[in-house]
Amino acid sequence: MIELEGVPELIDPVMVAAFEGWNDAGDAASAAVAHLDREWKGEVFAALDAEDYYDFQVNRPTVFLDGGVRKITWPTTRLSVVRIGGEKPRDLVLVRGIEPSMRWRSFCNELLGFAHELGVELVVILGALLGDTPHTRPVPVSGVTSDSDLARTMDLEETKYEGPTGIVGILQEACTHAGVPAVSLWAAVPHYVSQPPNPKATLALLNRLEDLIDLRIPLGELPEDARAWQLGVDQLAAEDSEVAEYVQTLEEARDTAELPEASGEAIAREFERYLRRRDGGGPTAGSPGHATESGEPASYLRDTPGGRSRPPLPQRPESEAGQDTGAGEPLKATDDGAGADAQDRAPGSEDSPGPSDTPGTPGSGPGSGDTPDTSDGTDSSES
Repeated sequence: MIELEGVPELIDPVMVAAFEGWNDAGDAASAAVAHLDREWKGEVFAALDAEDYYDFQVNRPTVFLDGGVRKITWPTTRLSVVRIGGEKPRDLVLVRGIEPSMRWRSFCNELLGFAHELGVELVVILGALLGDTPHTRPVPVSGVTSDSDLARTMDLEETKYEGPTGIVGILQEACTHAGVPAVSLWAAVPHYVSQPPNPKATLALLNRLEDLIDLRIPLGELPEDARAWQLGVDQLAAEDSEVAEYVQTLEEARDTAELPEASGEAIAREFERYLRRRDGGGPTAGSPGHATESGEPASYLRDTPGGRSRPPLPQRPESEAGQDTGAGEPLKATDDGAGADAQDRAPGSEDSPGPSDTPGTPGSGPGSGDTPDTSDGTDSSES
């Protein structure tokens, strides 16, 4: 039994988890949990033993200086708690770490032990994948669960996936077998601009989480970062006609797929969010800082401050040869000065997830099948 000393009794607690690595394209999911922890000043109350779950040759520890003293930070998973007051108080247990290298069943059982001891009522696991989605359109976010009753009551998709999975899928199944309601939220990140950070995808995950647990989330500067990110990608894509043409192709496919729905549900959700923010004294739909369903501010936002770097240049289609993206056209990295960094960190390079090892990436590899089909042709992962 896990004994928690110094942790107060929580009110309707929800556990929100994200893990760096295979299930975290563009660092969108881990950045979302980090945002919650930062905005609500979470207090760490537990950390899993790094020796039990991590291969330090895969996830190496880091050395840093603290007041002239050398210290080591070990890769692990930490749990923090945030107390949320207001008219409808609800507390969150935040789980943020790295996908473990080994002993996944023990890893999940330990997290479930904390959930049981804290009285967690719902576990929400955030993930992000690469897909054929244009950066100019709303970020697709899919909600999936293994619980048929939960799928029906919370308007989620019941997962039918079979194949390789990551720690997100394993933890969700562990919750299901333990009788703990669990949901996975997946954001689709454009595969041609997969380098982190992706504040637009992070914002979309937080918007969806806000709707799911009926809780107003302070967004801080995230809407401005999302707007700046899109403007930067727009500018870089416009410098290459082939990239611009490819993005237009994705836009047309996305718009055609969504046309029959007329996004009535999206409009309803946005109106509900507007009312929630108005009642809570927060920014309204017409004021700066309010995030729309597309993950963009509803009003004008200032340009990127001078210190913020532009996103790397997206890859552009290659007419004769290149990497198969699954979108019907091959891509290659641009060779002009603005795209040098993107070529170094493009999908498939050593320090960036590529089509073969990132969930939801079109093409072969364990991630290519770990997603349900969506109406717009974009893969949305599930456990």
